[in-house]
Amino acid sequence: MSSADYRFLTHWRVLGTVAEVSNVLEDPKELSRWWPAVYLKVEELSPGDERGVGRAVRVLTKGWLPYTIRWQFRVVESRRPLGFTIEADGDFVGRGVWSFEQAGAWVDVTFDWRIRFTKAGAARLSPILSPVFAANHRWAMRKGEQSLGLELERRRARASGRPLPAASPPPATTTSPVPLLVAGVAACFAVLVLVRLATRGRRSDSR
Repeated sequence: MSSADYRFLTHWRVLGTVAEVSNVLEDPKELSRWWPAVYLKVEELSPGDERGVGRAVRVLTKGWLPYTIRWQFRVVESRRPLGFTIEADGDFVGRGVWSFEQAGAWVDVTFDWRIRFTKAGAARLSPILSPVFAANHRWAMRKGEQSLGLELERRRARASGRPLPAASPPPATTTSPVPLLVAGVAACFAVLVLVRLATRGRRSDSR
């Protein structure tokens, strides 16, 4: 793997059924409504077949870092209601596999995301900021788990005629460059410390 290659393996646990989870995650047009912390804009380019295979979607996303990612994905496999697979291209390219498994009253959700950054700035910074990019992804997925749980609760309440829950999904973060600046300074400092330690180690070995 190059320094711009990443593999993110995410596990969620939400109350519900695999059918309920599948209905939410396989409907990309609703992503910006129930997962607004990450999905800023969503545009369906093609609906695909009756199982969603071939569906193409263009999105604008972000995490807690102050930059946005423009990309699109296409559904290449459906295992409904147990999951589906997407292929992505744009500011990054890669493949993501969603899997859903019933565990009693809960659903275990796994997302296996393997991507390579192609966006110029992100690709250049990957060698020193990969821990920051990984933390950014983990933040985004935590918001996804929280938002999915709230969306499932809203849908169950609506179906049963009960009052809708008051909680709203977490919103998007600020676009201030301060977090990225702080992260960059911290990463550079860490690199300098590692270089200094390595230099001292070589000096000790040569004595």
